[in-house]
Amino acid sequence: MNLQQLEYISAVNKLRHFGEAAKHCGVTQPTLSQMIQKLEQELNVTIFNRAKQPVEPTATGEKLIRQAEKTLREMRRMEEIVDYETEKLDGPLKIGVIPTLANYLVPDLISVFRKEYPLVEMGVTEMHTANLIKALERDELDMFIAATPLEQPDFFEIPVYYERFVAYFHPDHPLIDKPLSADDMPKKSLWVLQEGHCMRSQLFNFCTKKNYNRTFEAGSIDTLIRIVDKNGGYSVIPELHTHFLSEEQKKNIRPIDNPPAVREVSIVIKADFIRERLINAVADSVKAVIPEHMLDERMKKFSIKL
Repeated sequence: MNLQQLEYISAVNKLRHFGEAAKHCGVTQPTLSQMIQKLEQELNVTIFNRAKQPVEPTATGEKLIRQAEKTLREMRRMEEIVDYETEKLDGPLKIGVIPTLANYLVPDLISVFRKEYPLVEMGVTEMHTANLIKALERDELDMFIAATPLEQPDFFEIPVYYERFVAYFHPDHPLIDKPLSADDMPKKSLWVLQEGHCMRSQLFNFCTKKNYNRTFEAGSIDTLIRIVDKNGGYSVIPELHTHFLSEEQKKNIRPIDNPPAVREVSIVIKADFIRERLINAVADSVKAVIPEHMLDERMKKFSIKL
């Protein structure tokens, strides 16, 4: 048994195809298949059911793959320790971001980070929170940026900033000039995002009335705004998204106060993540993008210590 074989069975498990796994690992399919067969013979078990398409691990195979991936993670941790001790800051960096942050955060984040850390190969993927959690668990991401708390015991959340929500009304809405409270939002004509968006969950954390419009649940904030403009009613959008509105549309924004509606935005890593300089590099880049008044007070004063 060797690490190469563990890499191969992990790749087949993720891609569910021997040919695709071979491409991912940079070897021919016969080479990958032979190495996996040797491992199965050595252990006297069948790891994959090859009769099924896509390929599936057997019950025993699933247990072995979990252990293999744990071993591979520990090997990567050793590399990270060397990188940290030698103050090395290069190589790939895989970050995930939730859709309701991506529009205004990602373009500037990439620009700032690449300028400051040109040797790091940053890749950013937009996903819903549930998929980000799975990707981090599988080590498909190094970290992600999302609204918290998530209540994941194996994760460590580092709050970076706090963003208020504002109401966006159609100009003819009868409540456009009425005071709004997070505890008592108007129950009618509220347009919301589709299931799977964290902003939707946060919306209903402070809006307990569930009688919102069900004709159409939008997939993006921009779509929500266009729906309100054309069909009336109102929606709730993040504060930073207001910078993308036209001057005419900005007249339709109203604050939510007493209490305000706010979301915490954090960088999320695994609890055993050790690359302190890298997490600070990402945090510093986010801080360069976000207005100072929104930043967590600890972020203004201190660096992150793992």
